[in-house]
Amino acid sequence: MSGITGLETSLMIANSGIANIGANFAVMSQNVANAGTTGYAAETQTQQSMTADGTGMGVANGAVTRYVNQQLQSNLWAQNGEVSALQERQTVLQPVNAALGTPGQGGDIASQLGALQNAFSTLLGTPDSSTLQQSVVSDAQSFAAGINALSQAYTSAGQTAQNNIVSSLKQLNASLTNIGTLNTEIISGLARGQSVADLQNQRDAAMQTVSQLIGAQAIPQANGSILVATQNGLVLPTGPGAALTTANATIAPGATYPGTIPGIMMNGVDVTNQITSGSIGADIQLRDTTIPTYQAELDEFAQNTASRFQAQGLTLFTNGSGTVPTSTGGPVQSGYVGFAAEIKVNPAVVADPTLVTNGTNAIAGSPTGASAFTPNPPTGPSGFTTLINRVLNYTFGADVQAGVAQPASNVTGLGALGTLNAPFSSPATITDFASTLIGAQSNDIATTSTNLNDAQAMQSSLQSSFKSASGVNINTEMANMVQLQNAYGANARIMATVQSMWSTLQSDLMYA
Repeated sequence: MSGITGLETSLMIANSGIANIGANFAVMSQNVANAGTTGYAAETQTQQSMTADGTGMGVANGAVTRYVNQQLQSNLWAQNGEVSALQERQTVLQPVNAALGTPGQGGDIASQLGALQNAFSTLLGTPDSSTLQQSVVSDAQSFAAGINALSQAYTSAGQTAQNNIVSSLKQLNASLTNIGTLNTEIISGLARGQSVADLQNQRDAAMQTVSQLIGAQAIPQANGSILVATQNGLVLPTGPGAALTTANATIAPGATYPGTIPGIMMNGVDVTNQITSGSIGADIQLRDTTIPTYQAELDEFAQNTASRFQAQGLTLFTNGSGTVPTSTGGPVQSGYVGFAAEIKVNPAVVADPTLVTNGTNAIAGSPTGASAFTPNPPTGPSGFTTLINRVLNYTFGADVQAGVAQPASNVTGLGALGTLNAPFSSPATITDFASTLIGAQSNDIATTSTNLNDAQAMQSSLQSSFKSASGVNINTEMANMVQLQNAYGANARIMATVQSMWSTLQSDLMYA
């Protein structure tokens, strides 16, 4: 009977080998299928030898494990947040960049202002020409429309950022809930001694999404779960029913957070200012700082332009009420936030283009402001050039009258809350202001693209390092596959040999 026992042992060993090979093939298939999945950590089927009284009895399958370089993973998730933020910023600001135009190409406000200045210069030679007067009005209308269009681009970009915040929070909450569910399953699996590598990879995939949305990090816990926290330590909810919430809002030039724009709430607490990374952090910055600053710069330019025309005796530009708005106290722009969205050519000038020659309003004169001016009566005299000269010399100049500098443009304390600052000093002329505004905003957007390229290069490097340390190596998997195939063949031959010997033994016993 010792022969029978030997055959049974050999068959059991071969069977355990076949079972182990099958388990290894299943894990290998999982690895190969996820070789291109960013952040996936390769899984390994463990096994242990079985013995009885020092005699080998085959192998038993152990837990499926994985090796993760947590420092590399943490760095990669942080970089994901940075790249996602820059991508979001680039996407939202692209229409603004298009609306800014290219200086000198005719579609930007600096070129449109230059065309208006040239129209006045041409009118100076023939001040009573109705055709040239109408040309001034037309160029003024094009200029105002250009300001309106740029302001609308800001508003649309702000609305896009707000809408993206709302939709991204829904995606974030879904991923956080998934992480919470996987945490529970992992804790339970570990308690029962089960393999949880696949669950851990699923959780990492959810963290990949979270890192892109909010730049969060995973904090491992002793029971196998993780806490999810923002870069500045805000722990995010992963339990059932817990969520970050906000509300839809209509973005207008004067909309502010805090104020008319709802915050992001967590457990009844406003956490908006604690979210600074990922695409959601980028959208918050765009909505609350970047775009309102752009708008404030344009409002200041529009108000300065309208005021400097009016100061010389020509109210060429007004708001919808037909007036030139001024500060009403408090924040410096309190009376004209959003003026760029409504600036238009004075309806009185549109109705009577001769006013661009004769003037619309008298100026009393001031030693610190413009000199005195009296409009030319409709009846003449003809050939009146006083106003046109005042416009060319002072409205477009650095002085409000000879030897008296123009009032400085506001570049700090801007916006409805007075918290925004332009990245440039006060320009001397409205022409300089137009060029400076376009240059500053275009450069800001271009810098985003440059930073994105650098961030993506770093992200790619981290992804390669993580994959090398923890990811799937196809060459290694293929080499292991060959070894497993050879092992399978060897075990199959053992089983065939044992089967043959068993049949022979049965036959011998039958005829013994």
